[in-house]
Amino acid sequence: MELWIIFPVSLLTLLVNVIGFINVEAPSYWDTPFAQPYFDNTTKRDLTATVGQVALLRCRVRNLGDRAVSWIRKRDLHILTIGIMTYTNDQRFQSLHTEGSDEWTLKISSPQLRDSGIYECQVSTEPKISMAFRLTVVVSKAKILGNPELFIKSGSDINLTCVAIQAPAPPSFIYWYKDGRLINYSQRGGINVLTERQTRTSKLVIARATPADSGNYTCSPSNSGEFIDLYYRSDGVIPWSWLPDQASVVVHVIKSEHRAAMQHETSASSSSHSWSLFILLAILIFGIR
Repeated sequence: MELWIIFPVSLLTLLVNVIGFINVEAPSYWDTPFAQPYFDNTTKRDLTATVGQVALLRCRVRNLGDRAVSWIRKRDLHILTIGIMTYTNDQRFQSLHTEGSDEWTLKISSPQLRDSGIYECQVSTEPKISMAFRLTVVVSKAKILGNPELFIKSGSDINLTCVAIQAPAPPSFIYWYKDGRLINYSQRGGINVLTERQTRTSKLVIARATPADSGNYTCSPSNSGEFIDLYYRSDGVIPWSWLPDQASVVVHVIKSEHRAAMQHETSASSSSHSWSLFILLAILIFGIR
């Protein structure tokens, strides 16, 4: 009988010791390495955005658990967002997150050059962990190939090529203007525009040009800034101060008779000038004698 009592007691003691060992020695779930939050290093951390276009900084955090993700602007250590809440008066900043996903995205609407810099995605572990993202905001510019001033014979075609430069992505399309007004293709026939996204070029062809087609032609990529929106708020004319980086060319369409007259006047002027020099030289020679 004693043996029967001693055996269960010994077994019970052993079980208690084992359970106690497990409770003391086994690390908690959050202390295990695989359960700690960590960043997905495959995300792009050096980004370029265009002035006026949306910038998205994507931060992926694995095993987040009940921790919170914040976005910090490094230059002034300003907390922009915590979770999906915005903690700045600048409403251009917003945190995007889909329930159940690992991605926390900082959205910057209409970024400006001053928004360039380092942004940190921070997780509220102890100690905190963070990942830095570099944002560069640029102004998309354009260049019209050829001379800045063109003389076209009336009846010939005006052929202009615009190239978008310093753009993080090919523009969807390129705007063409004449004397500050968006070219209206419906008011004049014979206008064709061919835009190639891969080469970032746009070709403007105006068939059978007339003197009325003379003017200052300007091109600008669709992702070059906010002045496009301003165009629709104005009387239809874009002030040049809104287009600091525009590419332009002055086109002169000259009638044939005008061109002949100009050449005749130039020839006559040159001939008259030659006779004046001859007479002056003769006077000097005979005067010396």
